[in-house]
Amino acid sequence: MTEQLLKTFIIFFVVIEPVSLVPMFGALTRGGEPGYRKKMAFKSIAISAAIFIVFALAGDWLLRLLGISVSAFKIAGGILLFLLAVDMVLARESGLRSTTVREQDEARYREDISVFPMAFPLITGPGALATMLLLTAGAADWIGVGLVLAMGLLALAVTLVMLLLTQPLMRVIGVTGGSVISRLLGVVLSALAAQYVVDGITEVLV
Repeated sequence: MTEQLLKTFIIFFVVIEPVSLVPMFGALTRGGEPGYRKKMAFKSIAISAAIFIVFALAGDWLLRLLGISVSAFKIAGGILLFLLAVDMVLARESGLRSTTVREQDEARYREDISVFPMAFPLITGPGALATMLLLTAGAADWIGVGLVLAMGLLALAVTLVMLLLTQPLMRVIGVTGGSVISRLLGVVLSALAAQYVVDGITEVLV
């Protein structure tokens, strides 16, 4: 059980990728007072947690409503996560977990960046939401769903701590260090994504 919980936490941590969020958060809150940065950090994580809770509780119902089997979603979700992993490894931005130029310009002049772009798409983007649906859909019962959700919320808590420590973390790891860590996490995520696809195809064929 402990090993499975640790694995679930690592998956969420890799998908959310808080290390790469630190410089983004620093740029979006540059020039703001410490109180403002703290408020934006707490608010963005609270909104992300609410999104996670909704998807964890309604995920299985949503799949059944749309007539999508868990196996099919494993394949689709695995492909989506693999594309995200490729972006992480190659250090490139895409619509999976980044904003367009126009969205960046809009965010730059927003006083409240907690909902957009922090909560979505930077923290709980398509990759994180697909992961939540994948893991909760594969849970045996509501206890399993609760444990998956707890690990997702724990990953958000770690993300919150890192956002609150943005300035000291940037001095330690820098932009280059963050890119290196992001690429390493991308390799791990690509393997996890491939496993989801293999499991989905195996379940369909058996």
